[in-house]
Amino acid sequence: MTAAKIKVLCVDDSALIRSLMTEIINSQPDMEVVGTAPDPLVAREMIKQLNPDVLTLDVEMPRMDGLDFLERLMRLRPMPVLMVSSLTERGSEITMRALELGAVDFVTKPKLGIRDGLMEYTDTIADKIRAASRARVRQAPQAASGTPATPMLRSPLLSTEKLIILGASTGGTEAIKDFLMPLPPDSPAVLIVQHMPAGFTRSFAQRLDGLCRITVKEAQHGERVLPGYAYIAPGDSHLRLARSGANYVAHLSQEAPVNRHRPSVDVLFDSAAEHGGKNVIGVILTGMGKDGAKGMLRMREAGAYNLAQDESTCIVFGMPKEAIAAGGVHEVVPLHSMTQRVMARLATYGTRAQRV
Repeated sequence: MTAAKIKVLCVDDSALIRSLMTEIINSQPDMEVVGTAPDPLVAREMIKQLNPDVLTLDVEMPRMDGLDFLERLMRLRPMPVLMVSSLTERGSEITMRALELGAVDFVTKPKLGIRDGLMEYTDTIADKIRAASRARVRQAPQAASGTPATPMLRSPLLSTEKLIILGASTGGTEAIKDFLMPLPPDSPAVLIVQHMPAGFTRSFAQRLDGLCRITVKEAQHGERVLPGYAYIAPGDSHLRLARSGANYVAHLSQEAPVNRHRPSVDVLFDSAAEHGGKNVIGVILTGMGKDGAKGMLRMREAGAYNLAQDESTCIVFGMPKEAIAAGGVHEVVPLHSMTQRVMARLATYGTRAQRV
């Protein structure tokens, strides 16, 4: 029996984008466009009629803003949404807000040569629609419930050599936020690869920096890696952990994509295995694909202690599942417990870490 195709509804005010998205999606054997809409008001009725599996949604549209529509949709009829965003500063800020509201992921419209540019994204768009169709959809977040923050780590003898090395993809922007927010200001340094194109990681870092007690920034080539900071790989650059004398430093490069990604989680994890060894706590969060699985195993073999997000709290249980299957994971932990488990693990080092 042939599996049912993924039903996609495309919402965009541009007739060209609607046509190109239809061409791209219908070229895949396992998905089809069941309808297109020029604005959210038309889309609202088509959702009721067509019951799509995935919605692609333009960020900026007439009659009703894409964010307003997304917020209402995720409150009243949660479903997988893939945002279609402009490569602009405003577009990146709005996209970060869309992910916060519950969108699964986003794709970008090229600034020039829209037809050729989008066609080059065919595989990426198809992969993201497949991931979205399997995603665990979050409802729009409610007001803060007063849940207490993770207790601050109080270990003055904790080695400053300790590092948290983290990788994520689909669903990762919110998972990373949830992981970083409870960290104490004197947390070990955190190096992060989140699959995201150039132009979006700066907005992501700025948003997190305003929410967290640690400082969150885009990594810069050659800068020293310090406690109390989280360093996010810039879109389109690999991030590696490196050494300069006694110090850890960030190393950026434009080398070829790994696992079709730049930045790649495997690249970061491999460098952490080489230069961090037993000083590393590795964390892999929600995401599609297998990027990071081999690197996490290499970190474990080098002495790192590794944790993976559990299936029940992942938007997409791809990367953690592959890392677990590869044998690189010590603990499988729900997202809401991840920071606390990492802090507890770090606290066990204490003066022992100084003597190693």
